[in-house]
Amino acid sequence: MRTAIYPGTFDPVTNGHLDVLIRAKELFDEVTIAIAADSKKTPLFTLGERMELLLEATKDMPNVKVRVFEGLTVEFARQCGAVAILRGLRALSDFEYEFQLALMNKKIAADIETIFLMTQAEFSFISSSAIKWAASLHAEVSAFVPPHVEKALMSKYASLRTDSNGVD
Repeated sequence: MRTAIYPGTFDPVTNGHLDVLIRAKELFDEVTIAIAADSKKTPLFTLGERMELLLEATKDMPNVKVRVFEGLTVEFARQCGAVAILRGLRALSDFEYEFQLALMNKKIAADIETIFLMTQAEFSFISSSAIKWAASLHAEVSAFVPPHVEKALMSKYASLRTDSNGVD
């Protein structure tokens, strides 16, 4: 069985992430979405919330698993029995960073390949950061995320606004 992992923070999962996943699951027998527990980023959603959002987004994908991991991505790939690490690319600017990571991973684990999948053009400008920024300003983000994620974003920002205003 050919397994791949698709690592990221997924804060939150976007239609661009799902586009890459849908195509990747056709290439592999199983794909594990690997939610990074330790990241330099400060996430909006907790690990548990990100797990729930991803489980809902992938509930109709039988060959997809969702797991949390800590430490090196290549070590987690080994734990999963993965032969590949999947990375989505939106633009040329993503490539340089991803290329450096892929070379480092290859040096650490020569037996695990990094596979780059380009997002479709309609998703090439979508990033979790941009979606969070837009949602924080009350913009409609339904074109960029699944409906349950949009609802979670709006709820999260409404609660943050309430908390910061001292109103319950």
